[in-house]
Amino acid sequence: MIETPQGPTLLGFDVMLVGSLLAGIAALAVMLAIYSAITIKDPMAKRVKALNARRDELKAGIVTASAKKRQSLIRRTDKTEKVRDTLSNLKVLQQSQVDQMAQKLAWAGFRNKEVAVYLIGLRAVLPVVLGLIGFLLLYVFEIKPEWQMKRVMAMAALVFAGYKGPEIYLSNIAKKRTDLIRKGLPDALDLLVICAEAGLTVDAAFNRVAKELGRAYPELGDEFALTAIELSFLNERRKAFANLAYRVDLDSVKGVVTTMVQTEKYGTPLASALRVLSAEFRNERMMRAEEKAARLPAIMTIPLIMFILPVLFIVILGPAACSIADAFSAM
Repeated sequence: MIETPQGPTLLGFDVMLVGSLLAGIAALAVMLAIYSAITIKDPMAKRVKALNARRDELKAGIVTASAKKRQSLIRRTDKTEKVRDTLSNLKVLQQSQVDQMAQKLAWAGFRNKEVAVYLIGLRAVLPVVLGLIGFLLLYVFEIKPEWQMKRVMAMAALVFAGYKGPEIYLSNIAKKRTDLIRKGLPDALDLLVICAEAGLTVDAAFNRVAKELGRAYPELGDEFALTAIELSFLNERRKAFANLAYRVDLDSVKGVVTTMVQTEKYGTPLASALRVLSAEFRNERMMRAEEKAARLPAIMTIPLIMFILPVLFIVILGPAACSIADAFSAM
């Protein structure tokens, strides 16, 4: 038999084979990246389409749903009421807690307020479940027999994670969403100024801005699209603006809402007011960037002392130390 020559090996692996596999994976990743960049879909298209259909139904007076949708809604409401009654009997549910959790869900981008009841129930059940799991693992099965006081600390950490974990996770999502909305708000106000100067109404301007900013800032586009739809079918336009301020935990958005309400009430020019707000928000963003830049030297002091200066000393003094060592060894 003729033996086929093998290529160079590294740690027992054929270098040519591993290189070919890595090149194939890299080519596949490039193809997937090109495909995802070419086929960009609007994340709000489906939701905005459904909301527009609902608005048309409300305008036409069709407010009754089909029997199947009605039954599913009743089942979901019944389940929520059962959970609510159970938590009320256990004295762990108050209406203020439900309102506060619904507010946090709105800040995180979740529209269904019934999830607030389930989250409160999860916050009541999860510490018990994690505590029982920790007790079984640490005291019954003794997976860490060398731990003494650490067992109590681990149990406390599990109970704390079960109680505060869902709320912390929800707060992180809300913070990231608020930061994304803050970045796109000045551009949105500039587009609103252009739409107002072009003669569009407020709801048409919000709808246009939502379409233009939907891909760059999908969270802000989603909020503006919902506001445009609410402006179209709500009896009081002030309520639509109040809902926008309710869904976004941002003082800038509250300022925009206040400006919109005053413009609707007193008839002041909308374009000039929005232009002033846009300039203020851009200055605020620049000041925030300058503040972060001013804090950078103080933040970099500890990494500089711990990681950069020792390496620098080794590079500078290393050759001299080696020369001195060689001289002493030769003597």
